[in-house]
Amino acid sequence: MTTTDTSARLLQLLSLLQTPREWPGGELSQRLGVSRRTVRRDIDRLRELGYPVQAARGADGGYRLVAGKALPPLVLDDEEAVAIAVGLRAGAGHAVEGIEEASVRALAKLEQVLPGRLRHRVSVLQSATVPLISGDGATIATETLTVMASAIAGHERLRFAYRSVDGTESRRLTEPHRLVSTGRRWYLVAFDVERSDWRTFRVDRVAGEPLATGARFTPRELPQGDAAEFLRDRISGQRKTYAFSVRFAAPVEEVAGRLPSLFGTPEPADDGTCVLHGTTGDAPEWLAFRLAWVGCAFEVDGPPELVTMVRELGERLTRAGRAGRAGLPE
Repeated sequence: MTTTDTSARLLQLLSLLQTPREWPGGELSQRLGVSRRTVRRDIDRLRELGYPVQAARGADGGYRLVAGKALPPLVLDDEEAVAIAVGLRAGAGHAVEGIEEASVRALAKLEQVLPGRLRHRVSVLQSATVPLISGDGATIATETLTVMASAIAGHERLRFAYRSVDGTESRRLTEPHRLVSTGRRWYLVAFDVERSDWRTFRVDRVAGEPLATGARFTPRELPQGDAAEFLRDRISGQRKTYAFSVRFAAPVEEVAGRLPSLFGTPEPADDGTCVLHGTTGDAPEWLAFRLAWVGCAFEVDGPPELVTMVRELGERLTRAGRAGRAGLPE
């Protein structure tokens, strides 16, 4: 039996063992068309490769794949590969917080080895599916994310067209470092070769598909912290922050559970109310809405812009309530 035959048989054996059941040695022997002795040798080869195959005692014996200390390579059939790819694409675009970047990395690895027929099935299914999402994050093609993730993994320079916040269009040649998701948006942290400096790029402002040039580079170290910290510093440095002060007519325990921790921690007052002193870079319109969402009476002590926005929001909601009772004007 040739090496190629042995390799194909090992893959077939691994595919069987990944089914969550115990396989008697005799049944494996029949499935593979080899002797039980050959099955035992193949099981030993899989163990040497890191697959934790457990053997059961008995007249016929039995084998099953169990959890190990590390994750060895998996063998997937066509349906399983398509299902995982579609799930990863969904995770890459609208993922649970904390897994979106991992989804992109895994998707890049999987799509790199998917046969053309399966890649087409994934694309067809994805294009026919419309997710129901919330938030104001821009929609990004998963192909854009996977190209970037592959370039990051392969230390390959990346070229793309970019539109800045003021609408200026430019061509960028970068050494991509990391993709960072903020929940609503994706950012690429990269070294801009032509500007000789580190930059952050909003992925939804990348025009067309980015191009991996094939030119390799030696990874550089960020000036400070990791990619997420670097992005956080850049974003906070680009927007104006302001301090605000709010008094809520509710105990601190009730208010603290309804406010994002990034706003700060409210302090209890003697009369059963609580006061929140915080700093934010959010627009006054958004902060006014978020404070109203707490669900209790409150007073804003400052700044004047926030006081104005709260007053306007209250008047707007009052008018909406009146219109709802009387009917909208013709």
